[in-house]
Amino acid sequence: MANKLHADTRLGEVKLRVSNLERSLKFYEEIVGLRVLSRTERIAELTADGRTPLLVLEEVPNATITPLRSSSGLYHFAILLPTRKDLGLSLRRLMDAGVKIGQADHLVSEALYISDPDLNGIEIYRDRPREQWEYDAQGFVKMATDPIDWEGLLAEAKGSEWNGLPEGTVIGHVHFHVGDLHKSKQFYCDAIGFEVEADLMRQMGALFIGAGRYHHHMGLNIWAGAGAPPVKPNGTGIEHFTIIVPNAAELEATVQRVKRLGIELELRDSSWWTKDPNGIAVQLRAAV
Repeated sequence: MANKLHADTRLGEVKLRVSNLERSLKFYEEIVGLRVLSRTERIAELTADGRTPLLVLEEVPNATITPLRSSSGLYHFAILLPTRKDLGLSLRRLMDAGVKIGQADHLVSEALYISDPDLNGIEIYRDRPREQWEYDAQGFVKMATDPIDWEGLLAEAKGSEWNGLPEGTVIGHVHFHVGDLHKSKQFYCDAIGFEVEADLMRQMGALFIGAGRYHHHMGLNIWAGAGAPPVKPNGTGIEHFTIIVPNAAELEATVQRVKRLGIELELRDSSWWTKDPNGIAVQLRAAV
């Protein structure tokens, strides 16, 4: 039985708890560029292609907005765009809307950072081609936090109209504050099957892990402090995220790895559910 996730593993929908669904929908539609796929009074599914849910928002009763870096939980979820031009269009849209933007050139990618009205972190990024990624002597991918080329990105978008997020947009990765890096690494690497792509535990208290040599499907950090407590049940933040493996055989292999470490799972319909050491729900399912 393989001890790692299949190279074609990817992430699926992310679900967030929000304090005001109408306010959040306005932000995610008008500023981010997602579209409503379905909704009820308190829950909405959002999409980029009109078919696939990427983000689920649930308004929780008596919600409290979780202060930044106060808990283990969401640091940001990351929306991966197909092209650099798409990122340039998103940058221009955010600038036109007057949104506060963080930014970084990570060598493997160019990224913009914003927060939604409930302080849920969002990264919007594009990857450089894999043949341009570089690795160190230990085999870890080289990443940095250099300034982005603002003018170059905006030049890519010149003369084109922003019409929301394009088809081909996906959830690229998720990044969490965790209470204990070693426990989280054991869960996500030893049990789930991700591999370490960049080990920055000593330098900056962070770990980047992925499948198929992707620079990272997940980031883990202790920037909220070692032992940071989970978010309160009615606090805004992440409810769950989804790991999608290529087929039923790979799903069964993943489930067996998790069970071998004594971690509880629950089968709901065709998905398996568990929780990480920080109380974040993880959905495991097969693509076909």
